[in-house]
Amino acid sequence: MARILITSAIPYINGIKHLGNLVGSQLPADLYARYCRARGHEVLFLCATDEHGTPAELAAAKAGKPVAEYCAEMWEVQKGLSDGFRLSFDKFGRSSSPQNHALTQHFAGRLAEAGLIEERTERQVYSNADGRFLPDRYIEGTCPNCGYERARGDQCENCTKQLDPTDLIEPRSAISGSTDLEVRETKHLYLKQRSLRGELSAWIDGKADWPVLTTSIARKWLNDGDGLQDRGITRDLDWGIPVRKGTEPWPGMEGKVFYVWFDAPIEYIACAKEWSDANGEPDAAWERWWRTDKGADDVRYVQFMGKDNVPFHTLSFPATIIGSGEPWKLVDYIKSFNYLNYDGGQFSTSQGRGVFMDQALEVLPADYWRWWLLSHAPESSDSEFTWENFQASANKDLADVLGNFVSRVTKFCRSKFGEAVPEGGAYDAPEAAVIAALEERLESYQRHMEAIEVRKAATELRAIWVIGNEYLQEAAPWAVFKTDPARAAAIVRFSLNLIRFYAAISAPFIPDAAAAMLEAMGSEAGWPEDVNAALEALPEGHGFTVPENLFRKISDEERADWAARFAGTR
Repeated sequence: MARILITSAIPYINGIKHLGNLVGSQLPADLYARYCRARGHEVLFLCATDEHGTPAELAAAKAGKPVAEYCAEMWEVQKGLSDGFRLSFDKFGRSSSPQNHALTQHFAGRLAEAGLIEERTERQVYSNADGRFLPDRYIEGTCPNCGYERARGDQCENCTKQLDPTDLIEPRSAISGSTDLEVRETKHLYLKQRSLRGELSAWIDGKADWPVLTTSIARKWLNDGDGLQDRGITRDLDWGIPVRKGTEPWPGMEGKVFYVWFDAPIEYIACAKEWSDANGEPDAAWERWWRTDKGADDVRYVQFMGKDNVPFHTLSFPATIIGSGEPWKLVDYIKSFNYLNYDGGQFSTSQGRGVFMDQALEVLPADYWRWWLLSHAPESSDSEFTWENFQASANKDLADVLGNFVSRVTKFCRSKFGEAVPEGGAYDAPEAAVIAALEERLESYQRHMEAIEVRKAATELRAIWVIGNEYLQEAAPWAVFKTDPARAAAIVRFSLNLIRFYAAISAPFIPDAAAAMLEAMGSEAGWPEDVNAALEALPEGHGFTVPENLFRKISDEERADWAARFAGTR
């Protein structure tokens, strides 16, 4: 049994996330966490809301609420939606938690002691129209590197180049749109990342098994002449973690807070303490996951994120951990994703374009979305959501292949043998052939799941479902029953056991349907380590029920209605 720590990039608090956000981190992280638990591993799966910085302040102001109240309410909303999509976090925390306050201030103190923090007077953009300094993310303009016209002041989301606001061409306030900007002097703290270039380079060079997408972005930033820069870790804001050296005041930094990019990744660690505190456990319970001197040296740590988050997780957060000089656990594997586009354009939270998590659950149950998003995950390149593709995939894969198999088997058995696994007959050559095919496919499925090759795993799972359909069609128990009821009984018994088998291996992708299949079979199911034994688990006479239709088909009228409904912006 392995110990596996899994974190998903933490979503901003300012609003409900769209499906592109979901498939870029939280959903594939949940898939992997569910699979690892099913294989008997000890898993700690963590996520949280990212609550600091100007996005939270502005969203709260727009809602007419104090920022702390707004964040508390939006945490409840995001937690409810994560539950709705069956995201199986062990803890869904908050970056505004007391635990993260203390840990962020602790790391800052350690970095200062190591000589890796420097106070600098810098020139920062001030908006006269807004009456405030503008954080990097709230200055927009044209990227000097690729020409993208909506680049932010910290990073261009188009080419991923790290920027400073003064780099932008024709900058403007993202709050008011005003171009009445001026540069004023203010003092801030900087993390001297360039001092850690050697350590970071050696660490990244040791990650030969990382996805190409992850390593290419990391090395580009590391080796680019201006890629790895010292970065400011404080801001002139009211909402955030006050700047302190551990528990001590930081002279000259009164009234300032830590920059959100600095404290947000630290929340991964703080979230583990939130988890142990909530369960009444001592600090040793979370430290064994995060400190190598407390048992975390045998933990495999896997992170999930969109490609725009890769630079901060391969350089800045590791710089914080390495620079502290303390024995913290560094990530072992980063699974990064490209972008999911929406129907000829881009999903966009700021522009309200696409389908958002709450809207999706109003339209259809979670398993429909989980299956489509994971089976079309943007791994090797960007992928695109279209309503036509969504309808076709749901109808063919879920309704015609899996749902149809379960319905035909259970209804036929009820009509001819009653609601119990039928007695009589024996498995024969057709069943042996199916078992052999399943063993081969299951091995491939497991290999892809362990490698976190999401789309390939989905392809194998669908192929496993198809095996059952083809077997049932060829074995034709409805025809055999007329001349050899005992043989028909064996075919149906084998098929009922296939339903239980499918439930076990499908649960990481479609947990609700898997649970419905197991409930109908009156059974629990561990992972089928032995396929032959798994297909004899339901004995003769074991009772079952005919489940409700697992997946209904999406009609052309529904598809057209949804396409029109979500054609504009939220």
